[in-house]
Amino acid sequence: MTIHGLALFCLVYLLATASPGPGIAAILARVLSKGTEGLVAFISGFVVGDLIWFTCTATGMAALAQAAHSVFVIVKFAGAAYLLYLAYRLWTSPAQPLGEDNVPSIRQRPSQLFFGSLALTIGNPKVMVFFLALLPTVLDLTKITVSDFLKVALAILIILSSVLSIYALAALRARRLFKSSRAVRWLNRGTGTAMAGAAVAVASS
Repeated sequence: MTIHGLALFCLVYLLATASPGPGIAAILARVLSKGTEGLVAFISGFVVGDLIWFTCTATGMAALAQAAHSVFVIVKFAGAAYLLYLAYRLWTSPAQPLGEDNVPSIRQRPSQLFFGSLALTIGNPKVMVFFLALLPTVLDLTKITVSDFLKVALAILIILSSVLSIYALAALRARRLFKSSRAVRWLNRGTGTAMAGAAVAVASS
């Protein structure tokens, strides 16, 4: 793989990951409602999901992934169900003013957050299209070496983590504006509605 080829992949992948989608909606809703609690585990699920898709494509398993349609349909609906669950929790959680000393009223274990975002990524049509359809047009996967694989995997790790962290930071800064119970209630319902919309988009794609 040439430096030009790797740079082209990084540019295309950056544009794909930075564009709004279910994953971005989930990150924004999570940080707006709960701050940085469990954020590392949540982002890790997205990263591992993309790495799984890349591995499948790079090792020639794309045809198998397409053949096992029923499996991925199940995973897709599992991801949509997870988003709906988060939306429900946002709508029903107590509207407590957000502040530095607040203790979140609803906690999720890091493993729950990780597997939730992992399922969302595996079943996300946007991610599927990128790795199964767009990636082969950017990289010549018939000539990829172990060294090339590791370079691309590292690029995925750095780019996706950075993009999601930037979105999370923006949401965290916006979160500080909500200091009243009424504002938090509307924030929870707004992000919950966005989450439910993302779930519908995933399920209907």
